[in-house]
Amino acid sequence: MKQTTLRQSQNSDVETIADLRAIVLRDDLTRLGRFDEEKVRQRFRSAFDSVHTWIIETDASFIGCVAFKPTVDGYLLEHFYIHPAYQNKGVGSQVLKNLLEQNDVKGKRVSLNVLQGSTARRLYERFGFKIEREDLIDVYMYLNC
Repeated sequence: MKQTTLRQSQNSDVETIADLRAIVLRDDLTRLGRFDEEKVRQRFRSAFDSVHTWIIETDASFIGCVAFKPTVDGYLLEHFYIHPAYQNKGVGSQVLKNLLEQNDVKGKRVSLNVLQGSTARRLYERFGFKIEREDLIDVYMYLNC
């Protein structure tokens, strides 16, 4: 199995991640009638925070990213994208396990939202995330660590 590592993102990573976001979200957003390629990229650019965003690499090649931001009562997990060629190979589970096992996370609440109908929801449910609320587009989930 190839070695998967995380490195802190840099401002120069923003377009690479915005492109990946458009690839990863295309099918779900199209199904929901919400896909606009430029808006998908721009929404990421406006929310990007390199301090709390990590680049996922396999053998030093970019395959994804994840943002893990401190909140008042814990952490917000967002922008968790893995290139389709690397999905369903355990990468997401490995990254999520590493994030949730950090000492700073113990005893805290981790929140996220996932698109309605997204296969990523199964990953979060396997880790014990519960539904807090949902709307026509998003499912809001949380886990008390």
